[in-house]
Amino acid sequence: MNILVTGGAGYIGSHAVKSLHEAGFTPVTIDNLSTGNKWAVLHGDLIVADLSDEAALKDVFNRYRPEAVLHFAASIVVEESVHHPLKYYFNNVVNTLNLLKAMRETRTGRLIYSSSASVYGEPEEIPVRETAPLRPVSPYGRTKAMVEQVLEDLARAGDLTYVSLRYFNVAGADREGRIGEAYGQPTHLITRALRAADGQSPRLDIYGTDYPTADGTCVRDYIHVDDLAEAHVLVLKYLLNGGSSDVFNCGYGHGYSVREVIEAISRVTGRTFPVRETGRRPGDPASIIADASKIKTSLGWRPRFDDLDYLIGTAWEWEKKFAKKPRGVGLEP
Repeated sequence: MNILVTGGAGYIGSHAVKSLHEAGFTPVTIDNLSTGNKWAVLHGDLIVADLSDEAALKDVFNRYRPEAVLHFAASIVVEESVHHPLKYYFNNVVNTLNLLKAMRETRTGRLIYSSSASVYGEPEEIPVRETAPLRPVSPYGRTKAMVEQVLEDLARAGDLTYVSLRYFNVAGADREGRIGEAYGQPTHLITRALRAADGQSPRLDIYGTDYPTADGTCVRDYIHVDDLAEAHVLVLKYLLNGGSSDVFNCGYGHGYSVREVIEAISRVTGRTFPVRETGRRPGDPASIIADASKIKTSLGWRPRFDDLDYLIGTAWEWEKKFAKKPRGVGLEP
């Protein structure tokens, strides 16, 4: 059974491709390789194309006739979205509309959407439930919320069935060390800290130490990328079995501050590294933690890797393996 994966050469998408294959599906990846890598697609065909290319999209749907789409392709850097909002509205919203148009024209009726906890902004209650108001504070978060509204309207009109998965902070790497985060300039805390620990960068910057948290630094709910990928397979089976449209948080339900993560990285790696305290980044909420009880109760999701040291350990093994390799788009490992 063919499953189309947009952005399947990227960090999360490539792990989803792996999990789809392991579950017996046939993944088909479409990716423009702007941030993804050919070598990260471990299984299935890879079509190098952009979602703005409507002719290429139509060809992919007509050739492979996927039973469902997993949509990861997006620009994801919150701070960049503040400075370059138009890029985010085009890539995250307009290109998603192109994808949805192609799905409608080829009668592909199931979609799993890669959303984000950023749609909540600064939630009033922690942990945050799916019923919380959507109050994004960055253009990135607003693009995700906009697409969720589009999907809700299309589902109401009978054009598709979808599940929106709102990710919290994704980290870690493939347990066998085959794939992991490979951005040349990562923004995720754990990857930045590990590269500082490995000497790939001169220091780690802490963005803001005056937040209303226990130690003044941001608190985040970290989820291992393999648990997240397996959640997508679970949701896919739910949709294929006739499940209705819905929204689910994907997180572990507890958080760690920036300082706690730094301590854990020093513990796991056995290394210390320079840390510099600097000002806040635009668009960063103080604390955001998932209430993931809905996906656990409704779909029986049981994450297997809810352990910060394990999560950091898999990411560390990945970083050590690729520390001496050139970083960049499309490079072989």
